[in-house]
Amino acid sequence: MKTIQINNLANIRQAANEFIRQIDNHTVFTFYGKMGAGKTTFIKTICEELGVKDVINSPTFAIINEYRSAETGEIIYHFDFYRINTLSEAQDICVGDYFYSGALCFIEWPEKIEPLLPYDTVHITIEEMEDGSREIKVCSNFKP
Repeated sequence: MKTIQINNLANIRQAANEFIRQIDNHTVFTFYGKMGAGKTTFIKTICEELGVKDVINSPTFAIINEYRSAETGEIIYHFDFYRINTLSEAQDICVGDYFYSGALCFIEWPEKIEPLLPYDTVHITIEEMEDGSREIKVCSNFKP
């Protein structure tokens, strides 16, 4: 398990780039953490560092946002399953097509759709520490 520390917002870009260096051939990433832990903020920063110029925000109501890197043309999908109540709701929007598309998929609130995730999903847990810093734990093939 790899741990990335975000001491404050001043070093979040450094943390995002450290995360990007670990992407390797993986494409599906789940982000676990309490409400307000910083999942959306970290994903936003990762997308910016990957060259996305669009407005990046949580797809809480849309469930999925699609971004494109201005540098590489690569498509990035950002999911927020907070409002999903059943697996069939996720299946209705054909999440598997996205997960197996080869595009990067960043998923918030994956607890709601875990049985639908590919085996090689990378799981990230973001935890707010007492001093306000964030600890990011990256695990492959392990559901926290």
